[in-house]
Amino acid sequence: MSDDQDKDSKTEAPSEKKLSDAAEKGNVPFSREVTAFASTLAVYIFIVFFLSDGAASTAEALKDIFEQPEAWRLETATDAVGLISHVVLKSAGLVLPVFVLLIIFGVGSSIFQNLPRPVLDRIMPNMNRVSPIAGFKRIFGVPGLVEFAKSLFKIIVVSIIVVLVLWNDYFATLDLMFSDPVTIFATMISDLKQIVTVVLLATAVLAIVDLFWTRHHWYSELKMTKQEVKEELKQSQGDPIVKSRLRSMQRDRARKRMIASVPRATLVIANPTHYAVALRYVREESDAPVVVAMGQDLVALKIREIAEKNGIPVFEDPPLARSMFAQVSVDSVIPPVFYKAVAELIHRVYAAQPQQKRVT
Repeated sequence: MSDDQDKDSKTEAPSEKKLSDAAEKGNVPFSREVTAFASTLAVYIFIVFFLSDGAASTAEALKDIFEQPEAWRLETATDAVGLISHVVLKSAGLVLPVFVLLIIFGVGSSIFQNLPRPVLDRIMPNMNRVSPIAGFKRIFGVPGLVEFAKSLFKIIVVSIIVVLVLWNDYFATLDLMFSDPVTIFATMISDLKQIVTVVLLATAVLAIVDLFWTRHHWYSELKMTKQEVKEELKQSQGDPIVKSRLRSMQRDRARKRMIASVPRATLVIANPTHYAVALRYVREESDAPVVVAMGQDLVALKIREIAEKNGIPVFEDPPLARSMFAQVSVDSVIPPVFYKAVAELIHRVYAAQPQQKRVT
């Protein structure tokens, strides 16, 4: 019951991290029916292109054994080994192509589904693989029922195909018993080709269906709960609470540095309590005034308080203060649009200060 509830709660699509982690552990979608189709295709190619010529060549090479058995002595073990070696070598030309084709198509079907990668976790001991309860779930669960349905489908299809082929050629098969061996062999190849062709088509349909099923089942098994998504987000991007605290600490440090720069200002423009912008202008330092501090509400009041303590002129100009607060940033020069208005204020500051205090 808990497993069903857990599966019902997995409503979120798996993240890229979970998909990549599953692939690294060897948990990838793999359809055995695609491999079965590839093997059947390899057998079909062997029958069509290699079986007739290979069988004829092998029969010709081994004909002398049956026609002249007295030429082959079997008096010692060496004679028996020699005869067996001769038969194996002559038969290799017939059997070798099918083995090569099966290997090529088998490996190709695996690469087609997933690129190979070494995964040590797959060979590590796991008690779930020998657990009777886990085995019971695998057999009688949805994947087990699907595998049973696929196997039943293959048995039924192959049985029907064999029966139909042999039924249609029933009397012809009986007549073959009295025919030339070459004719028997050709007819057997023809019947075998028909059987394999239909089996190949049935396997292709099953492989396509199973390919989509395995990928759907694999994707469904990797789905995540909302809590898992939150936990993964915390791990990848950090805890939101911690990040919020860090941002708050950074803002506090930046505010303290800014407030500490207010005594270096040349003048402060205020509105009169909501906004405050502290500017510094020294000809030897920059061509235009630089914003050393700016703030709103409580920060604006703090800037005004420090400025008044340090004898820095405070000009109340609400439109100019609001405009500058919206368009300037700390440690940057003011935009040219404010040059004229600020220049008039700086002129008033310099005119009111003694000559020796104009440069600080």
